Amino acid sequence: MYDFSYVKPSSLADAVAALSADAEAKALAGGQTLIPVLKQRLNKPTTVVDLAKLGLSGITVSGDSVTIGAMTIHGAVAASADVRRAIPALAALAGGIGDIQVRNRGTIGGSMANNDPTACYPSAVLALGATITTNKRSISADDYFQGMFTTALEPGELITSVTFPIPAKAAYVKFKNPASRYAMVGVFVATGPKGVRVAVTGAGQGGVFRHTAAEQALSANWSAAALNGVSIGTDNMNSDIHASAPYRAHLVGVITKRAVTAAG
Repeated sequence: MYDFSYVKPSSLADAVAALSADAEAKALAGGQTLIPVLKQRLNKPTTVVDLAKLGLSGITVSGDSVTIGAMTIHGAVAASADVRRAIPALAALAGGIGDIQVRNRGTIGGSMANNDPTACYPSAVLALGATITTNKRSISADDYFQGMFTTALEPGELITSVTFPIPAKAAYVKFKNPASRYAMVGVFVATGPKGVRVAVTGAGQGGVFRHTAAEQALSANWSAAALNGVSIGTDNMNSDIHASAPYRAHLVGVITKRAVTAAG
């Protein structure tokens, strides 16, 4: 780990100022990605800006939506009676992230800002058509994700909350890496105010993406059987020691069917 300065601002304005003043500064949310890369000397920030005291945690259900503060940990989302009642698929997703240590440190805002191509939350955000709110603006899910580890966030822009429309039906199913539990393939399906949406994580080289062929089939007939014959190409699939591109493409079909069945 290299030397760096550490600051823990008590206001959002101060945090933004600290990040804007130093192009090499990094924000620290739950630290589940940043701390390991610091230890491995894969990142060398001049300043680490801790967001823990900004008051950005909490869950609010209002009308037809659920809003989750950026610093809300996965464990809190999984345990929330409000989330379980409004969007049980989202609570189940949060409860399946990593292990208990990760769920009690990792945050939804940190996951969204990092946009790891195997992360679970991006699939829920994209499939539910959520809105990402920052200190500057609101960003739709379709505009937010821009590729592997790449988002629409600008320098000095911090996520403050994520708002999810409450769906009529939804489910998330993932094929876990047996060691780390990350999604080798994860599929979140939803039907509701944003229509039928299917988001896939863990499989694509560019990160999370919408499975439009599955969306079209399910829009005509919401059933696993409607996905018979629906396939996805291998050109943009991940391929590594755990699973080849053709295997991941096959898993997308299998897991999507399971998610539709789970949604009911």
